[in-house]
Amino acid sequence: MADPVVASHLSLVLKAPPTISSPSHSLPQQHSKPMASSLNSAASLRLFVSSSSSSSSAAARLCLRSTSLSFSSSLKSLAFSPLSRHKRGSAVSMSSTGGFSSVASPKCAASDPDQLKSAREDIKELLKSKFCHPILVRLGWHDAGTYNKNIEEWPRRGGANGSLRFEVELKHAANAGLVNALNLIQHIKDKYSGVTYADLFQLASATAIEEAGGPKIPMKYGRVDVSGPNECPEEGRLPAAGPPSPADHLREVFYRMGLNDKEIVALSGAHTLGRSRPERSGWGKPETKYTKDGPGAPGGQSWTVQWLKFDNSYFKDIKAKRDEDLLVLPTDAVLFEDPSFKVYAEKYAEDQETFFKDYAEAHAKLSNLGAKFNPPED
Repeated sequence: MADPVVASHLSLVLKAPPTISSPSHSLPQQHSKPMASSLNSAASLRLFVSSSSSSSSAAARLCLRSTSLSFSSSLKSLAFSPLSRHKRGSAVSMSSTGGFSSVASPKCAASDPDQLKSAREDIKELLKSKFCHPILVRLGWHDAGTYNKNIEEWPRRGGANGSLRFEVELKHAANAGLVNALNLIQHIKDKYSGVTYADLFQLASATAIEEAGGPKIPMKYGRVDVSGPNECPEEGRLPAAGPPSPADHLREVFYRMGLNDKEIVALSGAHTLGRSRPERSGWGKPETKYTKDGPGAPGGQSWTVQWLKFDNSYFKDIKAKRDEDLLVLPTDAVLFEDPSFKVYAEKYAEDQETFFKDYAEAHAKLSNLGAKFNPPED
């Protein structure tokens, strides 16, 4: 799941303690500690939406809209929840002097459809310049993948609610390096204040899959953001890469989300994108013949030869086991060892069309887990 400049790997599997630098300024007492504010040579990161008088006015105007648009994440059939009023919590923003301020967000709905369309175009340009497909997919997955179907209350149930923007969750071991993904898209969030973090994370994830050559994802939007770090889920809801019993571990984690064996295998196929960096995850080689020249920052070990192309190579390469420069984690290998998983893994290795169909459905389902839509779903 990673931007060649920053990325480690794509899906919900690697755990390693992240290294997060903190700005020199302190957050107000009621907020958690500030998170990292730089991406290599990048300038400071604004974590949360600024609420200047002009942006407040614009947001207030958005509240008056009641629109229903449908178009895919390829702008053909992607369904949006229409706008209605919803109270947002406090936001924290960087002031012009570099300090943090606490301001109240205006009462408004979830995301504005027109701004979502524009944000998608900006994400496509970002992908072209930064090659960050894997880490953006991982960002969306890790925000949604904390969902617990056994907990009804929102946001305590976890899921796609934008909580991954807060330092307390970014510091979870499984989220190592994802502060870099947030750095990459923060300017888009600043530009389109009418888009929630929850929607932006999932929009970026689906767009990255499609722009890498993958299937069109039947996405919908209108997710509501959590308002503060106190609403982040506890650590430990995301999968590990090398558990003692990989098949049991995958089922324990993904069944808790309401996913089944077919969806586990299909989603695992997204490892066709990205690299693992041992300094972050503890897995993989520092460099291989496939990663030593980038694109982007060199290094890491990929699951596939063309690790920025979405196809069914992941399943073919695991099955073949012929290339020592390609990564195979215990949670990858088990897909061809467990009898139930193997049925789907074998099928996807032979039939890319079936893989694409099943992947698109599983990705869309994952992106909606735990989300509260505004207006509410029927």
